[in-house]
Amino acid sequence: MTEFTLHNQETAPEDSRPLLDNSLKAFGMIPNLHAVMAESPQHLEAYQKLHELFQQTSLSVAEQTVVWMTINVEHDCHYCVPAHTAIAHMQKVNDGVIESLRNAAPLEDDKLEALRQFTLKVVRQRGVVSDADVDAFLAAGYTRRQVLDILLGVAQKVMSNYVNHLADTPIDAPFQKFDWKPAAAAAE
Repeated sequence: MTEFTLHNQETAPEDSRPLLDNSLKAFGMIPNLHAVMAESPQHLEAYQKLHELFQQTSLSVAEQTVVWMTINVEHDCHYCVPAHTAIAHMQKVNDGVIESLRNAAPLEDDKLEALRQFTLKVVRQRGVVSDADVDAFLAAGYTRRQVLDILLGVAQKVMSNYVNHLADTPIDAPFQKFDWKPAAAAAE
């Protein structure tokens, strides 16, 4: 596997240094994902901006977690599942929701399950979803705006999930207790 540098303020390209400062302010550390992304200041800046924008969408914190975790699990992201598990716990997302998402299991809340299912369809079908799928999502109580909000979340997670696959990003110490393996791999 190609080795990627885990940058810090001293080793990062100059244009990435203020972005790593943003990471320090936001997380109290430089997450390894950001350390890898720092190789490309534009990539790290785009990721941070998408993260900020996604948090400003019309989706609640729990709904944002459903979108992020659904995508992370579908993409088998060894790094983002533990990281977003930790974040979800810090944000007081229901433990049952978190565990169901980690295990790709249906959610008890019908509306959140409709969100999970629609997000899966968007990811699996690369955005080519039927009118019936959109209508079912809207009938569950969501809006056309939230269809687009999901796409913003997909864009953000593609950036991070794919980086983690390419770089085999090491899981940060605070997230290690939430280590995760895909259901098929865990069963072996």
